[in-house]
Amino acid sequence: MFDLKWIRDRPDEFDRGLTRRGLPPMAAQVLALDARRRQVQTRLQDLQTKRNEASKAIGEAKRRGEDAAAQMAEVANIKDDMAAAEGEERALAGELDDLLAGLPNVPGPDVPDGADESANVCLRTHGEAPRFDFEAREHYELGEALGMMDFAAAAKLSGSRFVVMRGAVARLHRALAQFMIDLHTTEHGYTETVPPYLVRDHVLYGTGQLPKFGDDLFRTTDDFWLIPTAEVPLTNLVADEILDADALPIRVTALTPCFRSEAGAAGKDTRGMLRQHQFDKVEMVSIAHPDRSDDELERMTTCAETVLQRLGLHYRVVVLSAGDMGFAARKTFDIEVWLPGQEAYREISSCSNCADFQARRMKARFRPAGEKGTRHVHTLNGSGVAVGRCLIAVMENYQRADGSIAIPQALQPYMGGLTVIAADG
Repeated sequence: MFDLKWIRDRPDEFDRGLTRRGLPPMAAQVLALDARRRQVQTRLQDLQTKRNEASKAIGEAKRRGEDAAAQMAEVANIKDDMAAAEGEERALAGELDDLLAGLPNVPGPDVPDGADESANVCLRTHGEAPRFDFEAREHYELGEALGMMDFAAAAKLSGSRFVVMRGAVARLHRALAQFMIDLHTTEHGYTETVPPYLVRDHVLYGTGQLPKFGDDLFRTTDDFWLIPTAEVPLTNLVADEILDADALPIRVTALTPCFRSEAGAAGKDTRGMLRQHQFDKVEMVSIAHPDRSDDELERMTTCAETVLQRLGLHYRVVVLSAGDMGFAARKTFDIEVWLPGQEAYREISSCSNCADFQARRMKARFRPAGEKGTRHVHTLNGSGVAVGRCLIAVMENYQRADGSIAIPQALQPYMGGLTVIAADG
């Protein structure tokens, strides 16, 4: 959501931001609605003044013993006019809110221009891709050959884009999740949190999934929504709050299942578990002071990178172009891990600074020290990381010629001393 005063003061900047997103200029339409609403508000104030004056005249007439019928009729007419104006003001306010609620955040000035991922800019790489003296297999080939990934069984239960994991691969998946949550809580200063997995409309509105992206979500018959990411409940923990400046930054993390309909992903990544309806993810959320949110984004990205570094995985960090960013983001870093089976980099973490975009929707503020007023906080979120995609990366990068999978040293304490996953394991 946007600050209307900012749009009034900087309409050209607002339009440039939308244009960079691939959208048409909207400032003129927004400001026209805003002007109409403000005119109605002014008319309401004038009517209020007239009603007060007429009410006063009624009292004076009665004290003098005079007939006040004319003044009373005037007050009745004014009340009717006020009721009509209030209805008009509510309608205009709703129309304006609906218009603004459907517009994405404007990109930061240092975000590269571009319509899609082809304009993303690589900032750095870490490590080297493994070299095999055999043809690398994809994760689902490895998992099925081991008898520990069963997509057919999952399809029988739930349809496509699900998997049943068994044995040591299932344990490896759990080990990765525990390793990540332990790292972020013991070394990176995040507070472990277990939020609800079902939320109401206003929660998804606060983080920007609603009203525009309802088709990407799963909804229950009694109007709950399954969370698409723990970002949704974690960020909303500060909704409608006024925080002390000294409390910032607030850093929380959660390991949760995530549920996405993947409505726009027909035909994409249909093999394996790269893109599923249900997956686990460790999420990081920061509630930051506006003056320090850019530094917080760098810090959060480093925390996500540390996961991959400890696992010995080759990856690169890219800054997303204006046309490739998520709806609520002002700036986003993606971490893309190397998958030997695909011979490609694939996103495993996305860390975004949303600035005050979500905070305005949630009414999340803080009170600066020594100041009377309040300011909106900045919100940030990042994957720390997607557990299923990390499992894919470990399986493909640590595969061996015989189809077994070596276990990274960082995970061995979580695997009961197991160092290799083999068919008879």
